[in-house]
Amino acid sequence: MTDSILTGKVERRSASGSGQKAPVIDVILPVYNEAADLERNVLRLHDFLTGQFPFAFRITIADNASIDETWAIARRLEATVPHVTAFHLDEKGRGRALKAAWSRSDAAVLAYMDIDLSTDLAALLPLLAPLVSGDFDLAIGTRLASTSVVDRGPVREFISRGYNRLTRLGLGCNVSDAQCGFKAIRAELARKLMPLIEDDDWFFDTELLVIAERAGLRIHEVPVKWTDDPDSRVKILPTAIADLKGIVRLRRALARDQLPLATIGDKRAGSAAVDGRIGSATAGKHAASAVAERRHRRLLAQLLSFGLIGVASTIAYAVLYLLLRDIMSAQAANALSLLLTAVANTAANRRLTFGVRGVGGRLRHQSQGLVVFASGLAVTSGSLFLLRRYDSSTSHNVELAVLIAASVAATLLRFVLFRTWIFPRRRVRLATSGLRHTAKEPTT
Repeated sequence: MTDSILTGKVERRSASGSGQKAPVIDVILPVYNEAADLERNVLRLHDFLTGQFPFAFRITIADNASIDETWAIARRLEATVPHVTAFHLDEKGRGRALKAAWSRSDAAVLAYMDIDLSTDLAALLPLLAPLVSGDFDLAIGTRLASTSVVDRGPVREFISRGYNRLTRLGLGCNVSDAQCGFKAIRAELARKLMPLIEDDDWFFDTELLVIAERAGLRIHEVPVKWTDDPDSRVKILPTAIADLKGIVRLRRALARDQLPLATIGDKRAGSAAVDGRIGSATAGKHAASAVAERRHRRLLAQLLSFGLIGVASTIAYAVLYLLLRDIMSAQAANALSLLLTAVANTAANRRLTFGVRGVGGRLRHQSQGLVVFASGLAVTSGSLFLLRRYDSSTSHNVELAVLIAASVAATLLRFVLFRTWIFPRRRVRLATSGLRHTAKEPTT
């Protein structure tokens, strides 16, 4: 297979039915309302591939629900430029467009990149060659490597680095740049991964990488030269919210072993076969190590979810307080805002952080949650009381410093109480399964 790929003589026939041999590489360009840049950048990419690329190629324009002239331009390019094809979808979503392109392509290696060509095309060959040779299964461009050259504003840089830290903490993802729109994958593995990827939009990239990494696929990272597109179609806030929801959803699926990772490749099966031949003592060590790692990942994921819900609760509290302050006293507005956000916070942590569903135990959990919030309030209020008893003339800066330290301690206390008292692992499993017995199970 490798030799035939290297020479470009793949024997599969084109999906278009034209009788032409399938290309080695299919470069997919997901587009939405890109009439201004589409023709210029497709011709630029085509000239590069024709003049400097050693593999047979196709360029696929995946138009996902454009409402400008994008689709008309794509059809014209398909009719006039060799090795260019196009298809149209009636729904938006980069992930949706890529799934459709993967399903219809007959190429051996599938690449995709942003139509703005923010990534220097010189990185294409280093990205694709290790997949063509069979040395790697999936390749990604990274803007965060020490040798990458990146031209973009500080806000996008901060968001990118922050997001990748979130994926590392919440999902255990070890790649350096999950969202760079410059990736490639071997086609047979793409078809195995597709049924496991739920997201149809921007979180598609992260979900692809996390599942591939957990399945043991070989991932190659390529430092790139990247220039920010000032006319980017990505809406930062809605995308960030959707990504956070995706992280929580995927983390839960991984924690519950809901993804059939063994269906992706034979590496996991091979590892199991090897484990079957080693001694029971060594197997026991591997099992204990796997359990410890899973508990560690679950703890990190719970901390991340708890923190994100805490941030959202704080914002909701501030908004509620400002709305209620116009119709009631400060103390009443504060008390009612705290009560409402405490109930919402407990409900969100019950469902998202600790995975408890159903109505069973909900009233008890809310009652315990109010006790937990009261304990946190006692820590912060008590710290101010003790400070004033010690020195009644302290400055506001000192008070603020004490309150910050007390708030951190109160937050840690709340997390510990949520995890060990309200939602211990034993109770979570029993509530989820609907069982009533009290069989003991170690908490985590």
